[in-house]
Order: sequence, then structure tokens, then C-alpha cells
Amino acid sequence: MTVALVFNAKAEASSTAESSSESSPDFSSGTPRANDLYAEWDTMDTVHAVRDAIAERYAVTLVEATEDAYEQLRSLRPGFVFNMAEGLYGVSREAHLPAILELLRIPYLGSDPLTLALCLDKARTKEILAYHRIPTAPFAVIDSMEAFEETRVRFPSMVKPLHEGSSKGIYNSCVVRNPDDLEREVRTILDTYREPALVEEFLPGREFTVAMLGNGDDLRVLPVVEIRFDALPSGMNPIYSYEAKWVWDRSDKPLEIFTCPAVLEKTLADAIAAVCRRTYTVLRCRDWARIDVRLDAAGVPNIMEINPLPGILPRPEDNSCFPKAARAAGLSYAALINAVLDIAMTRCGVPVVANAPSGVLAQ
Repeated sequence: MTVALVFNAKAEASSTAESSSESSPDFSSGTPRANDLYAEWDTMDTVHAVRDAIAERYAVTLVEATEDAYEQLRSLRPGFVFNMAEGLYGVSREAHLPAILELLRIPYLGSDPLTLALCLDKARTKEILAYHRIPTAPFAVIDSMEAFEETRVRFPSMVKPLHEGSSKGIYNSCVVRNPDDLEREVRTILDTYREPALVEEFLPGREFTVAMLGNGDDLRVLPVVEIRFDALPSGMNPIYSYEAKWVWDRSDKPLEIFTCPAVLEKTLADAIAAVCRRTYTVLRCRDWARIDVRLDAAGVPNIMEINPLPGILPRPEDNSCFPKAARAAGLSYAALINAVLDIAMTRCGVPVVANAPSGVLAQ
């Protein structure tokens, strides 16, 4: 059986995408920012690492998620698709390839288009969580400077783009403590990313990221990763910002910013696991997801964001949290890739080839 690996790669960023004034962020105004347009995309090193893991059991074909992907998939008709395509344009960009696969009736790994689109809209996600009484920080959405004048928030607050991932648009300056800082950051997001700003009450407690693997009764919570903000440069805000993720934490000089497994009292560990299981189920995630959690002033775990298309950089020095949690659970990188592939194929009723790479998921 052929498995198609569908991806977007930073090394393949097209000149057309880079020059599109209609959809590309404008990094020339507001608070200085890095050009983070392709932050969500993978490097070819990651694509090849996933390909090599799958190739231990299946024939693999690489399909880049360009406008030609539909015809390639229609012609290829793979038995299964390992989807890691983030997309580029629009608020539903992560849903584009899964929607094509559903149109072509090709089974694939991961959440469906609805869940992917919902989870990329931070406000819609928080509304659903609030409806189900799942803790998440109070928030407001500001889609214009006119709306800003009517917005009332509690300081300190956190300002971020409404429809981004991989810490895009989240910089050290995004923690605001007065109306002038709030106005500056909201204006920067509106002008730079051309999308609404999400303003959340800042939660002062510890922060964790939780890797989830499985479906239904077989859903597993992998060892929790804690983000240690004392590893950041002196004077920086305690957030996992774009600078922390992509500038200060480099593979050639990684920050000692993570503890995995996190050191947790049993009651807190149980509370984090329970709120993440509930969130995964309520948002109808499939196969895997990574969930970001932060404690409020009372020590209650609050859901920050859900990533149903988690980053999976292969090398330990890359500090990628899902593979880090998997290693702590006893899974090598290849074993992680094949484990989630087995989970997804089983869900879809696709026969699974035996002899997966070695690695035992800790009970």
C-alpha cells in the first residue's frame, strides 16, 4: 500500500506566496516583528524524517500541498494519507487538504476539516469550551480600532492574532499592562496580520503542553511538558513567545526551557489530564493533538490553545514538544510516527502492516 505524505515546507515557499499583498502579513508597520509568515510550515528535514519512518512499512509518496495537490492525489489514489499540511491562505487553511481528501474519498490521518478550522479560530474554540464549562481565560475579540474604543479588558492582558499558530504574532510585547500598550499591540496585529486581535486575561500560573494520542477509550495522555520561563533571558515576560520558540531557542544552542515529565502533584496531574481529555473530546479531535494549558491565580488548569496538527520536529535539540513527550513515554521518533499512523488507519478501517518500529508506550 502507498501512503502519501502531504506537507508544506519552508524550503519550498513560493515567490508567488511571498509577493501576495492580499494575503501576506505586512511586517513594515507597528511593533517590530520577524517575518513569521512560514513559521507553521515544516523544514524538509522534518518531512524526510516522517517519510523515512513511514517507509519502514509502506511505500511513501511525497505530495506538496500546492494548488496541484488535488490533481496529484486524484491521480495517485494512495491507500492512506499522512497529513501534515498547514496551508497558507485563509482562516480555514488547515482544513483545505482534509476537505480535498474527503472529496476524493481518500482516508487520512488527523482531525476533520471542521475541527481543524475551529481550532485555528481561537475565539470560536474558547466559546465552545466555555459552553461546556471547560476553564479558559476571559477574552475579547477586536476587529477594528473603532471596536477597540468600546472594549473593556482587565490588565494585565495577552494580545495575539485570532487565526495563527506556532507562536506567530505572539511576541514579548504582547503582554500588556495599560491602555496604551493594549492599543499598540492591537493596532500592530490588525495592521500586520490583517485579522482580528484576541485579547485574553493574562493567567499568572505555570504553563504546560500536553500531547494526546488516540481515540475514544484508547485516548492516551503522554507525559506532560512544563515550560520553564526562568530559562528565558532576564526581564522577559513569562510566555512562550515567537522569540522564545524561534529566536532564543535554537537547535545549535537549545534553551533549557522544558521539563518532561513535568514535576506535578497527583491532584494537579489528574486535573490537567482530565481537562485535556474533555477538551479533546468536546472539539472532536482525532488521532492526536497537542493542548496548551496554563494555571490561573487559583491554580486551576485553563485551556489556552488546541493544536490538532501538532509540530513534530525530529531531533531532540529541536525542542519539539510532541516528540519530547513521546520519548518520555518510551517511543522513538519513528515509533511515534508509526503509532499515530496505526491509530488513524484503525479508525478508518484500513489494514495495518505489522512489525512497527520498536517502542512501547508507557502505561
